Amino acid sequence: MYQALYRKWRPKTFSDVVGQEPITATLRRQVAQGRLSHAYLFTGTRGTGKTTCAKILAKAVNCEHPVDGDPCNCCKSCLGIDSGALLDVMELDAASNNGVDNVRALRDEAIYSPAQVKKRVYIIDEVHMLSTPAFNALLKILEEPPAHLMFILATTELHKVPATILSRCQRFSFHRILPRDIEARLAYIAQQEGIDLTPDGAELLARLSDGALRDALSLLDQCAAAGGTISAGAVLETLGLAGNVQTAQLIEHVLRHDAKSALMLLGRLYTGGKDVGAILNELSTLCRDLLISATAAEGGAALLSGGFDAATLESLQSLASPARLIHISTVLQETTAALQSSVNRRTDAELCLLRLCDESLSGDLTALNARIARLEQQLAAPVRAPNTPPAPAEPKAPPVAAPVRASAPESAADPPPWDEPALKTDAPAPHGEAAAPRVADAPLPTEAAAQDTPRTGDGDVFARLMEQYKNRLSVDKRAFIGMVGGRVQGEVLTVYCPTEMQKVMLDTDGVTRVLEEVTSRALGRTIRVRFTVGQPQGEAEHDKMQDLLRMGSKFDHFTVK
Repeated sequence: MYQALYRKWRPKTFSDVVGQEPITATLRRQVAQGRLSHAYLFTGTRGTGKTTCAKILAKAVNCEHPVDGDPCNCCKSCLGIDSGALLDVMELDAASNNGVDNVRALRDEAIYSPAQVKKRVYIIDEVHMLSTPAFNALLKILEEPPAHLMFILATTELHKVPATILSRCQRFSFHRILPRDIEARLAYIAQQEGIDLTPDGAELLARLSDGALRDALSLLDQCAAAGGTISAGAVLETLGLAGNVQTAQLIEHVLRHDAKSALMLLGRLYTGGKDVGAILNELSTLCRDLLISATAAEGGAALLSGGFDAATLESLQSLASPARLIHISTVLQETTAALQSSVNRRTDAELCLLRLCDESLSGDLTALNARIARLEQQLAAPVRAPNTPPAPAEPKAPPVAAPVRASAPESAADPPPWDEPALKTDAPAPHGEAAAPRVADAPLPTEAAAQDTPRTGDGDVFARLMEQYKNRLSVDKRAFIGMVGGRVQGEVLTVYCPTEMQKVMLDTDGVTRVLEEVTSRALGRTIRVRFTVGQPQGEAEHDKMQDLLRMGSKFDHFTVK
């Protein structure tokens, strides 16, 4: 009769246990020196060797010919414990024997001396499943046990065991087995069993086992039944993980902001019978792998789930920043948790994908951050005013407007200097190209022409140059500059701020430099800037709500569709 690999290759001695050397070394030394405790507590995740070490310890304390703390596995006691024929060594399942009556029966028979071995050993698996009265019944015999009695408790949920029980046991914590140790053990067993296991297949099985050697052996057993060479591709195909390719495609659509393709692929997976909760879980696992690969490139391979190859992770990692991966993982976790009480699970999954593809649909700070990021990307590119005519390819000489106007009287119909088209943009020339000659770069007008510009309280200059100011300022300063007024008086541009907060936000070196450069260039003379709180004299009071509405309209102009 065929026996499963994890049962056939269960360790018989402490030296055979994989990945728990500190624990096995301590137990061997205790057995060899005779310094045994009456109660042990083994805790850790599944498949890490808790029950196996408990059975080895039970054999070692009753072995007739122990070898350096290990059982010989040849004497009558060892063979009887392995076969389960000895009633003095009992393994109990607390999940099905968790009542106080079961513990009382155990306590009543534990007082009797063993019939065939040195010590009576009780191995209680999943001890955290005992009820509170059962723990209380077990407590007394743990506190004052007979000399011939030993308890070995095993649990995967240590926090559920009462502190009164913990204080009476020697505790050993079994950690997850490292992938390299599982990989080496799989290669050894496959060689002994005549299984064609490739190194990449062993590596994938080790990662899929999540630190549990028993799970790795069960997966190897399943893949071996399919026949042929067990490679990484064969493992994915046999275990039904080939659908992870579709998961990778779905996350790629999300990262590329392609909502249509993401919804269509989700619809095909749903029609094919896949649960939307499982889809979101796989997306969350993939996002976790991408985040680990991005933040812990060196040494993070041991933390990966193993369901996705390195090439897939590398190609997807280049499409998103760690901040966005964290946002995607958070939304997926919240949606998955809410699916349990959802009326329409498919609709919730579709809404989740829409929020992931377009962060502006979230309606929270994430949406605002996404819009600001897009605005910054647009503003980082060179900006050209819509009415600016292209500069001549090969100008014969830089155009100078001031000398021509000085030779003839200027009529009232002539436009002021700041209305000239070339002055409506201060965009820098593309990198690597020489800047074309512009009217704004021409020599300043003569003093006679400059005298034609009104110097007493000219408030239109500030309004006409507003767009040029905004093109040179950052997004946060641009919002406040549109809410203030300005007036040129002589060589000074006074900026009137309605509130002290606006003055604090604008009265900075960067804003002052931009206002001075743009205004001086437009007027043809050096202009200094000062900020004050209030309104220009003679200007009527206005509703401040209009300023807020005007600011909102300015933001609408920059909204990314």
